[in-house]
Amino acid sequence: MDTVAVGQVKGRPDHFWEDLTQGDVVVSPGLTITDAHLVQWAGLTGDWVSLHLNSEYAATTPFGQRIGHGPLTLSVALGLLTQTGYFTHVEAWLGLDEVRALSPVFIDDTIHAEATVVETRPTSKPGRGLWSLAYEVRKQDGSTVMTFRSSFLISRRDDSEN
Repeated sequence: MDTVAVGQVKGRPDHFWEDLTQGDVVVSPGLTITDAHLVQWAGLTGDWVSLHLNSEYAATTPFGQRIGHGPLTLSVALGLLTQTGYFTHVEAWLGLDEVRALSPVFIDDTIHAEATVVETRPTSKPGRGLWSLAYEVRKQDGSTVMTFRSSFLISRRDDSEN
């Protein structure tokens, strides 16, 4: 009787600080923004601005239609990047810088994030390192709708090193 080899159990990648270096680019999957996203975001945050939720009002604006909330776009981009597995060992999110909304995200636009590593360095405490990332949020046509920077403390694979 032949023995069948059993494969390894595969799941989300288990990445640590050492797995990204300056210049690496991490690309997220995409998400199509729907009316439900805008309504849920408004309900969650209390951001009931007419530009996002009132079709009649939004038709009178330069955009001609409802647009997604800027903070929704930013949050979706951060969330989509977590699906890559590179953020499994985040110890702390250190914040945002240089947020720029460059063009609107409309209902039915599909967005994804591309994050370029602009800095990696060990910290003064053993077992962790810092990643600073420059994000570009892009629509289905390749245009950039938002840019920002964000930094994270990430666990190191070998916590005995500085």
